Amino acid sequence: MNKSGIVIILLCFLAAVAVVLWERRKVRKTMEEIERMLDVTMTGSFSEITFDESQLSALETKFAHYLSAAEASSRNMTQEKDKIKSLIADISHQTKTPIANLLLYSELLMEETLPASAKENVEALYKQSEKLRFLIDSLVKLSRLENGIISLSPQQASLQPLLESVVEQYAAKASGKGLSIYLYDTDISATFDFKWTEEALANIVDNAIKYTEHGTITISTVSYEMFTRIDISDTGSGIPENEQAKIFSRFYRSNAVQEQEGVGIGLYLARQIISGESGYIKVASVPGKGSTFSIFLPK
Repeated sequence: MNKSGIVIILLCFLAAVAVVLWERRKVRKTMEEIERMLDVTMTGSFSEITFDESQLSALETKFAHYLSAAEASSRNMTQEKDKIKSLIADISHQTKTPIANLLLYSELLMEETLPASAKENVEALYKQSEKLRFLIDSLVKLSRLENGIISLSPQQASLQPLLESVVEQYAAKASGKGLSIYLYDTDISATFDFKWTEEALANIVDNAIKYTEHGTITISTVSYEMFTRIDISDTGSGIPENEQAKIFSRFYRSNAVQEQEGVGIGLYLARQIISGESGYIKVASVPGKGSTFSIFLPK
């Protein structure tokens, strides 16, 4: 091969190397620009007018449009959450006083000397007012959780104080039905939000009392490598197998318990809370023999 051929090959090689280096530089510059866009977006300050499309690659231009749309969507979601937050606050505020007055006047009437039929009506009014208060409170809590207005703050802590608090709340109610609540002491810890986990467990214990006529409600714990399990067991009416997957749905109530007080939101709220803590709930039940609700919380 003569010298001119070698020179041509060498020039072609150098040209190829130059093209590769130029393309690599172009790709690197594009990736750096995209990374910068993402950084700006994460601070919540992305604006498409910051970029000159004539200097951007097609990929950068499309990405800028996408981030601009995402930023607008994020702003709209924030505005919607603010509206929902305001609406929830209004509902809570506007209903609190009327319901409190209904309960107060019902209590005053029950203290009066009334005919038997009138006394029954007043007691029914009081119970329905209590039911309405529970429903409004539960819906407000649920809405706040679902819309991210209230965020859970799980922390690692011992379960014993949490479980003792729940038992203390419901000991009198259980005793009033001739039931007892037995807590197995534990030194196990888990990661949970005390206030909201207490709300979840309280809803399950309240249900256990409501649907148990005779016997004992027991609360125990089991430790696993990744999770801690809390078992709440009762000797109540139990849940048919075909309904066990439905009981955590919003407002679901079995036909077998329609005569019992309730609105069908307690277990749904409990599941939302436990799920928000990266845990889950399972139920095992035998009709006529009782149920066990198992709450799994991360360690």
